[in-house]
Amino acid sequence: MEIRGFEEGDWPRAWPFIELTIRAGDTFCYDPLQTEAQARDLWLVAPPGHVVVAVEGGRVIGTSNMYANRPGPGSHIASGNFMVAPEARGRGVGRALGEYLLDWARGRGFTGVQFNAVAASNTPALKLYERLGFDVIGTVPGGFRHPALGPVGLHVMYRGLEESRGHPRRTPAPPPARR
Repeated sequence: MEIRGFEEGDWPRAWPFIELTIRAGDTFCYDPLQTEAQARDLWLVAPPGHVVVAVEGGRVIGTSNMYANRPGPGSHIASGNFMVAPEARGRGVGRALGEYLLDWARGRGFTGVQFNAVAASNTPALKLYERLGFDVIGTVPGGFRHPALGPVGLHVMYRGLEESRGHPRRTPAPPPARR
């Protein structure tokens, strides 16, 4: 498997599994009724963001986008998304894309990576992100409307990249208890 920068001809090869993921409405906070053009505009982030594809045997089997999570004072934290073709799931494609994102973020001087909206019901993604060193740092109760399970939690996940400067990764302290 090769991970490389997105090329114009990759969209028609990635759209079938992106569409399947979006239309299912059970893992991504994307409107399941959005058009292909709307999905393309969301996925293909402009520079300095970055979009890649995972290719195996000439087939696009996964894709990821990565970017600064917020502008201005929040621009030192990266974020991103991953989608893997159903036939390639469970074969390390997501992990390879995740490691690529972490390396990309580290190489650009980001101090951490935050995923803003991970459905609590998306067990495979949660397990992958935890293996990559992410922690759940907060949950919006019922923040994701799963089509079969109803409202489930929507996690915010974070991983510091301090080790890129010779420091060990630190998990942020939980917020103080409310009184």
